[in-house]
Amino acid sequence: MARLPFTNDIRTLRFLSNEMTQGELGERVGVTRQTIAAIEQGKYSPSLEVAFRIARTFGKPLEEVFQWTEPEK
Repeated sequence: MARLPFTNDIRTLRFLSNEMTQGELGERVGVTRQTIAAIEQGKYSPSLEVAFRIARTFGKPLEEVFQWTEPEK
């Protein structure tokens, strides 16, 4: 399975937030722990709403949590 053309800093932000678990973050943004794990690993692209909720949970702008790289052609 190919990686998505974005990366994120969710794991680092969770660690810096008193080692918040994937389950705790999922509860705060309204998704499952498995969804957070898949997003962290770059296996799943969150909806724009979920991406904003994740960023807001950490008090960060979207661009500080998610980075997008245009795929090479």
